[in-house]
Amino acid sequence: MVENQKQNGVPFKIEREGADKNLVLDYTQTHSYPSLEDNELCLGTVMDTLIEVGEVTNIILSEERNYVYPYDQALLLNELRNVYIKLIKEDEILKLPLAENAAQEDVLSSALITLRHIILELLKRDPVGAYLTALRTHRLKKVEVDDVKDPYKKKAVHEYMARLKTIIDKLEKTQLIKKSDKYLAGYKVGDRSVYRVLFEPHIKPNFMYTRLMSQPPAGARELDIYKPHEDVDVTIYETPNQVKPMYHVRPLEFKLNDEEYSLLTKAREILSKHKPRKEEFVDPKRMREVFFNVAKDLLEQIAESRGAKIKYERIEKLAEILVRLTVGFGLVEVLLLDRDIENIYVNPPVGRVPIIVTHNKYGEMNTNILPNINDVRSWTSRFRMLSGRPLDESHPVLDTELSLPHARARVAVIQSPLSPKGYAYAFRQHRPKPWTLPLFTSYKMLTPLASGLLWFLVDGARTMLVAGTRGSGKSSFLGSLLVQIMRKYRIITVEDTLELPVTALQEFGYDIVPIKVRSAILGEQNELSAADGIRTTLRLGDSALIVGEVRSTEALALYEAMRVGALANVVAGTIHGDSPYGIFDRVVNDLGVPRTSFKATDIIVLANKLRSPDGLHEYRRITSITEVRKEWEQDPVAERGFVTLMEYDARKDQLIPTSALVEGESDVLKSIAGRVKEWAGNWDRVYENIELRANIMKLITDYAKKLKRPDLLEADFVIPSNEAFHRVSERIAQKQGYATPKRVLLEYEIWLKAKLKKHGT
Repeated sequence: MVENQKQNGVPFKIEREGADKNLVLDYTQTHSYPSLEDNELCLGTVMDTLIEVGEVTNIILSEERNYVYPYDQALLLNELRNVYIKLIKEDEILKLPLAENAAQEDVLSSALITLRHIILELLKRDPVGAYLTALRTHRLKKVEVDDVKDPYKKKAVHEYMARLKTIIDKLEKTQLIKKSDKYLAGYKVGDRSVYRVLFEPHIKPNFMYTRLMSQPPAGARELDIYKPHEDVDVTIYETPNQVKPMYHVRPLEFKLNDEEYSLLTKAREILSKHKPRKEEFVDPKRMREVFFNVAKDLLEQIAESRGAKIKYERIEKLAEILVRLTVGFGLVEVLLLDRDIENIYVNPPVGRVPIIVTHNKYGEMNTNILPNINDVRSWTSRFRMLSGRPLDESHPVLDTELSLPHARARVAVIQSPLSPKGYAYAFRQHRPKPWTLPLFTSYKMLTPLASGLLWFLVDGARTMLVAGTRGSGKSSFLGSLLVQIMRKYRIITVEDTLELPVTALQEFGYDIVPIKVRSAILGEQNELSAADGIRTTLRLGDSALIVGEVRSTEALALYEAMRVGALANVVAGTIHGDSPYGIFDRVVNDLGVPRTSFKATDIIVLANKLRSPDGLHEYRRITSITEVRKEWEQDPVAERGFVTLMEYDARKDQLIPTSALVEGESDVLKSIAGRVKEWAGNWDRVYENIELRANIMKLITDYAKKLKRPDLLEADFVIPSNEAFHRVSERIAQKQGYATPKRVLLEYEIWLKAKLKKHGT
């Protein structure tokens, strides 16, 4: 590291971050202001420093905030630096020939003054002005030379013009002049407007590493503005010549005044000296609470020592920022405040590529956040400790989860040698509350009838696979089926990465036991395999079994559980596949499950991510609900082993029931009915019950929309609602012998209205 040096009175140093070589100039003790675009002295100082230290990756001007000029902007000045050195050393542009007479002396003296001004002053402070001065002077001399009669003087003018042409030719090849081309007409030397287009720093407070592009791209058009949190502003921009919109976020970290910046910088400096021990990460929630209280006290002490008066509420906000930046995950936590963000990607090389998000309305977007390698390394250390799993060159993949006070996410990390350019992260956000069937119905992922059918199948203790492509919503949909299981039953979940809403369901009173097993990707041998985890559940008593994802040999154990009916309740899981036959092919041929064992699957629910005709928009839909019949030998398609109960109609954009469902040609549904005295042999009653459940789902979504009460679609309402349906059905059956759907729906709506009235609606 080169440090403790000065250039034109400004201290500077070279910092290396991975492959990056950063030039840092400290303007905190100078009277000049740090801005390449507005201050020609600043640009001149940077150019002088580049000439001395060589090319750099980023240029950082440090004051109360750090102004970071990233690689693409630093490249413009690196090119100019190389042009300067070539002109001085190779072309010896300032070494003019000796004059042969007085006339020549006048021309060459004047030429030297102009050339020195262009090269030694303008090229460093105003390179566009240097180019135009050379160009305009060359044009002028080209006109003048024709009138020169003295051959010695003419020779000197030609020498002068040749040197100007050398400057022009070299500058014309630089990106800075090429990008300035449309602004050159009428340009006045000293005008800085062109530099405001060429140079736009990312602002980074001194107390954090991550950079933020404060201004939207030139020519951007606002598509949406909203606040995912009281301290966070989000603007979605449509950018010129880009298919993807831009997600522009402005968190509290970038809205502070100078006094608050100074407080945070000092507080972080003190807190950074504390290195959390491994045991402190055992309870991350407790650790955050401790750091929050320490940060709050520290900020109050620093403010008091400086005589600064800052409100207590503001101190708490600053303490939250400190927690994010010390033991938290920086601006990733800010992004996770936005419930519309589904995925967050940090791509290598870190610092060169902005963070990318996928938004449930606008799809994939670049953000204005540029992470720093120091932040990413600290995240990696925390995830290693939190997960208890390795991440190094021999184990270059880590699959884990992130649990914050306001958000949950699945996290995948890869590093070298698997990722040659360094760390890459993928965060998949989960809802803090579980998804529910009414919620999915309101988003048109499925219809009320499909919700009613699946609810009926869950109560009927069937075996189900939720299948689909990556990002189709399989795990979320499986979580919504958990909500339909009555709280009277025990549930056991088996996952390698905790994605299902187990904690939330426990808070709602569910008897649920999560089992965490070895990761399918480079898992540690000291963890239980998924197959052993599933077999373990068979010894844990009568329970519903939910498998997070069927990936490998655990498929054999899952089908073992299905076949023996060991759990006597719902058995469900997710699997990658795009059709019932594709799932059969994967389970039997890829995962090695015998054909006869595959018949233990009762229902396959297929989820898919569909695209709009323009290819710019995506939406999720359940595209089929298919039952697996038992009377086939080799090929379930050829032998009619698959019967579609509901199928997606693209024109109507919804699931529609097939004749097999409407006319009662479902063996699975008949099997459920055969165990219920009131339904046995009476298909009409079975279908009426499915429709009744569908009507209840529709009633909930209709009331939520009509009353503008989206909370009615959440699990904390849906769970008691489901139980109210069962109690109403039981009460009417005891009175009448059979719970007629019409009467059940009527009494359920009475319960619903009473519930709403109780809560003031």
